[in-house]
Amino acid sequence: MDRRADARWDGDLKTGTGTVKLESGSFDGPYSFLSRFEHGAGTNPEELLGAAHAACYSMALSASLGKAGHSPKSVSTTATVHITKGNAGFSISGIDLVTRGDVPGLSAEEFAKFAEETRVGCIIARALSAVPSTVDAQLITG
Repeated sequence: MDRRADARWDGDLKTGTGTVKLESGSFDGPYSFLSRFEHGAGTNPEELLGAAHAACYSMALSASLGKAGHSPKSVSTTATVHITKGNAGFSISGIDLVTRGDVPGLSAEEFAKFAEETRVGCIIARALSAVPSTVDAQLITG
């Protein structure tokens, strides 16, 4: 199974513009230097990476809980991708996940254990294993 996304960049780094399009057609939008390194309109690769990580993490955590006999009502996750500038230029220096789960019959400690296992085990997390990550897991019902 393969998944594809396309990107095009026109112009120089600072004043150029780009577009990103997902194969599924669910997103087709602009990105620019301003949307990536400042606060301009449009998306950026790091935001898309964060969305992929949050989506993968929520699905994987739900799957792990389900396999263990705990049917979640919901799992929601926010991923914050940190970009820092060092001597070699910009890099992704960390990803912080904040996840909230509605899992009847599960204790907060059990939820935290599943959340931590998933932090390193979901597909996107494994692909990003060189990037430090954290997870703040909170059970909203139990």
